[in-house]
Amino acid sequence: MDKKKVAVPLVCHGHSRPVVDLFYSPVTPDGFFLISASKDSSPMLRNGETGDWIGTFEGHKGAVWSCGLDTNALRAATASADFSTKVWDALTGDELHSFEHKHIVRACAFSEDTHLLLTGGVEKILRIYDLNRPDAPPREVDKSPGSVRTVAWLHSDQTILSSCTDMGGVRLWDVRSGKIVQTLETKSSVTSAEVSQDGRYITTADGSSVKFWDANYYGLVKSYDMPCNVESASLEPKYGNKFAAGGEDMWVRVFDFHTGNEIGESYASGSEDGTIRIWQTGPLTQEESEALPANGSIEKVKVTADEVSRKIEGFHIADEGKSKEKEEAGEE
Repeated sequence: MDKKKVAVPLVCHGHSRPVVDLFYSPVTPDGFFLISASKDSSPMLRNGETGDWIGTFEGHKGAVWSCGLDTNALRAATASADFSTKVWDALTGDELHSFEHKHIVRACAFSEDTHLLLTGGVEKILRIYDLNRPDAPPREVDKSPGSVRTVAWLHSDQTILSSCTDMGGVRLWDVRSGKIVQTLETKSSVTSAEVSQDGRYITTADGSSVKFWDANYYGLVKSYDMPCNVESASLEPKYGNKFAAGGEDMWVRVFDFHTGNEIGESYASGSEDGTIRIWQTGPLTQEESEALPANGSIEKVKVTADEVSRKIEGFHIADEGKSKEKEEAGEE
């Protein structure tokens, strides 16, 4: 019998509580980087290829729900249950700005041109901060119909999208008018929404479904039922021919974008233990597996920028009946 191929992750320790968000930077002249948000209030920056710890951003007083890096990976942004969003110098770890809110902030995102920061949370308000004028009041778009769960930019920063914790759908907002121009309808609340690296698709996860939408015309392109409720989904950035999804059964699976069929190995993963796992998109060969040290060290395992998704969120494992419990946890 042939020896079963295995996939061995880079396991990154450091967080003392669950990891709830991950964000890969674009490739920069210095490589690419990974930032993580955790309920331990201490977001961390790592080398995106090796997983090596670079530094911890210290200053939040509550759980950090969202994190991101700007296009050049020179600044980081974090959104927290301490009612603030902070912008950091990613080279020194210094806090550059702290934007105070009136309730838990669940999501933040840099604009593509890096000049603006978008935030949203329990206040049901989407705010746009001008980072060139950080002392100026933020611009507020029309009130969100529900507590904001995710935010993102698209169309060269002319459009923003958001999803809500307590209702289905993804809403697209015109930045100039501040009005909703389209709603992508889903049956369950959208726990993950991202724009593909080439700008063609919006990938959403709601309930046990992963959907792909045309990012320009907003039509539904593909919809696939998953084996369980999913917390997050991400389209492979280079070729766009496969996607990863993970959720409440604590497995990360890879699927064919065109057929929805599961491909390759399934990867066991979890973030409730406070670790980050960086997986190769293809399983190791038998020879590579046998070359690994017995203690599980993975120094020889390499992943490249083309092999990892730009952003696969940490998987917060909880069923829908615990949504209130999650909000209460966010106030810690």
